[in-house]
Amino acid sequence: MRALLSVSDKRGLVEFARELVGLGWEIVSTGGTGEALRREGIAVTPIDQVTGFPEMMDGRVKTLHPKVHGGLLGRRDNPHDIAAMQQHGITPIDLVAVNLYPFRETVAKPQTTFAQAIEQIDIGGPSMLRSAAKNHQSVIVVVDPDDYPTVISALKDGGVTPDLKRALATKVFAHTSAYDAAILGYLTRSQESLPPVLSVVLQRQQSLRYGENPHQRAALYVTDEPPPGIRNMHQLHGKELSFNNLLDVDAAVMAVAPWQSKEARAACVIIKHTTPCGIALGRNAADAYTRALATDRTSAFGSVIAFNTVVDRAAAEAMRDLFVEVVVAPRVDADALAVFKEKKNLRVVELPRSGGGDEPTLDYKRVRGGFLVQDRFRYAAVADESKWQSATTRRPTDAQWNDLRFAWAAVGSIKSNAIVLVREEAAIGIGAGQMSRVDSSFLAVHKARQQGHDPRGAVLASDAFFPFRDGVDEAAAAGVTAIIQPGGSVKDAEVIAAADEHGLAMILTGMRQFRH
Repeated sequence: MRALLSVSDKRGLVEFARELVGLGWEIVSTGGTGEALRREGIAVTPIDQVTGFPEMMDGRVKTLHPKVHGGLLGRRDNPHDIAAMQQHGITPIDLVAVNLYPFRETVAKPQTTFAQAIEQIDIGGPSMLRSAAKNHQSVIVVVDPDDYPTVISALKDGGVTPDLKRALATKVFAHTSAYDAAILGYLTRSQESLPPVLSVVLQRQQSLRYGENPHQRAALYVTDEPPPGIRNMHQLHGKELSFNNLLDVDAAVMAVAPWQSKEARAACVIIKHTTPCGIALGRNAADAYTRALATDRTSAFGSVIAFNTVVDRAAAEAMRDLFVEVVVAPRVDADALAVFKEKKNLRVVELPRSGGGDEPTLDYKRVRGGFLVQDRFRYAAVADESKWQSATTRRPTDAQWNDLRFAWAAVGSIKSNAIVLVREEAAIGIGAGQMSRVDSSFLAVHKARQQGHDPRGAVLASDAFFPFRDGVDEAAAAGVTAIIQPGGSVKDAEVIAAADEHGLAMILTGMRQFRH
């Protein structure tokens, strides 16, 4: 029995080869893999001895040969294939262990040049894998070093079953598909327009009990895009995360993203149904949580709560009396985790900082029969104050400026039509998801008063322009003193005149933050 080993990832390679030799297999190998095996005293037949041609062109050509691919593709139960192999002196290859040049790891490094990236496009590796996987009824094909022990165990136990061969072959096509998608993504990365073809490869990370409702199947699939995302999530405690939990976790992480720099103050957001019902800054995690909870204590029941900073024992103690589904933070210290573990069902999750969420990636929205694709929202794109203008006679005070900045950062995470009332860098009223902006304004004021907050003296942020003056009139009647909004309505002059009439300050940012 002949095995061909040619790997970039050499985890478990030596042990795997030793086991194969012990079972009577001949090992054929290529350059670096062969050297690694010979150093460990394992007998190796060089690939050029099989093909009759030396490796050439700096290793670009070494396995692209009929004696390799004929040995992989020859059907053992087909007389014509057997005759062809005998006629041309082709020895069957019964096992292939191949993994590919580290293309994705190479292009992830900022200093990588185009020429360096191109050299990491593997040609011979995918070709051997695809040949072996196509003929998997006769050839065992292994692309993942974690499968080495499974294969050895099966060989010792009477042979690799057809089901296992098929599972290994399926893994190959998933792997080569993802590899090609990474190359396509790299080559189209610098295009000004979105590429004509997109290839999205998703890997199942976790099966879920069900989807949004119990009758729907569900699982979590992840990408390998550069910014830290759900794939980097680490659950420390609690029962299994649900489909809806994961939607809320993603929304929560987005909501605290504007405060992800190391210099940022502690931020806390409380999420219900993917939109904030509380958001605030504070001196520390506990203070930020207490202030965010004060936004709307009623809606916070059964929420997902996210922080931009380490959660310590003080923060965990502050959360004792509230029923919470998930707590997510960059890090949860041991003392805080001990407090959280008193609630066996509470899910506690660590998710690394995203660096501000400023990495340019694509966002996908599923529609029937396709996807809508856009640039992922980045707060930095709407936060450039040099483009903001004071549109009213009255200008904001320094204190109002602080609140307006916070309100503008917060409103982008709230479902449109979105209105948020803010005082002292904490939301006191949120109007979300309403069909008219004046209704959102009314709801924000109503929620503030319902929770015992006085909206007089607060500032207001709107995620998109006011189409009419009625939203401004509603805010002024509640005692709001300053507004920040994108502007851009055909009735901007009327809206600004209304603000002047009520003695309000109004900032126009020129950029909207719609969250449809």
